[in-house]
Amino acid sequence: MSDGERGSGECPLNGLRYPLAYQTAWEGRRPLGIMIENHPDARPQYGLSSADVVYEAVAEGGITRFLAVFYCDRGTEAVRAGPVRSARTYFLDWLSEYGRYPLYAHVGGAYCDQRTGVGCLNGARADALGQIGRYGWAGYNDLDEFQIGAPVYWRDFGRGVSLEHTMFTDTQQLWRVAARRALTDVDAEGRSWTRQFTTWRFADEARRPPAGSAHTGVRIVFWNSAPGFEVEWIYDSVTGLYRRIMGGLPHVDPGTGQQITASAILVQFQEESTADDGYPGNVRLLYGTLGAGQAKVIQNGQVTDATWRKMARWSRTLFRDRYGREVRVQPGKIWVETVPLDGSVTES
Repeated sequence: MSDGERGSGECPLNGLRYPLAYQTAWEGRRPLGIMIENHPDARPQYGLSSADVVYEAVAEGGITRFLAVFYCDRGTEAVRAGPVRSARTYFLDWLSEYGRYPLYAHVGGAYCDQRTGVGCLNGARADALGQIGRYGWAGYNDLDEFQIGAPVYWRDFGRGVSLEHTMFTDTQQLWRVAARRALTDVDAEGRSWTRQFTTWRFADEARRPPAGSAHTGVRIVFWNSAPGFEVEWIYDSVTGLYRRIMGGLPHVDPGTGQQITASAILVQFQEESTADDGYPGNVRLLYGTLGAGQAKVIQNGQVTDATWRKMARWSRTLFRDRYGREVRVQPGKIWVETVPLDGSVTES
């Protein structure tokens, strides 16, 4: 989109200005989060380049998963997204930052089986489906494929991979389901989703580093024992964007044919632990999403040491610099990378 096509409508999620037609579209809906997997058989994924904000964290076994949040970008155009995968509890905490009853699309999720006790030990802390029920989301803003099915969700058998890596959906169909449930920009009681939403502070303009002082990029390692899931973000000094490398290869979204880019990467270091819930292999994970911790803000060719803070499930994760000032985020596509305390971020 050229500067001449931009209007005065500023996206509250990413700070970009879009044509007024886009603003008209987003003002009639609410943020939509879609769980997209990152198993090698799930690549290439559709939809990531069209999300306003993307959260990435390990789901199990060192394999990361994405929560792609859609609201402003692409206006009324349907965005194919997937492969869609199951819910995890920590992604619920991050999605809860997007106002009252954010839409959540997924295929099932971590659970507690009361009949067998699987997933129920130690307080069933990884029971994402149970939490969805307790939050009052089930059958309302929760858009579980198990409850909706085709044609909103469909399988692409032509990918030649295992069944679990073939589920897709599209954003416009999901927003239509929500509208039938009286969930547009307001809920069934007429309350706007923005009542519980805090936007990040966005920079007024790009602040490019002095000539010769910009880095080449950064490398993020989630688990040292899981090669193939490390991420590189390569800085383009001409555009001011970071280009994503996944497992050593350019990470391309086939829906747009373009390499995934970001204007800002917000890294939050959080304690990772196993749920110890009785699930086979003890593979389900938990993250310390509430509280505070160390962070790094990557934008404009530089890395800034920072801290993150989130005090309640529905409160915004805020990033502050070493002086305690809230970081001004560069407008554009934003990625939030949750890295375990023993993970690493290195600058090149």
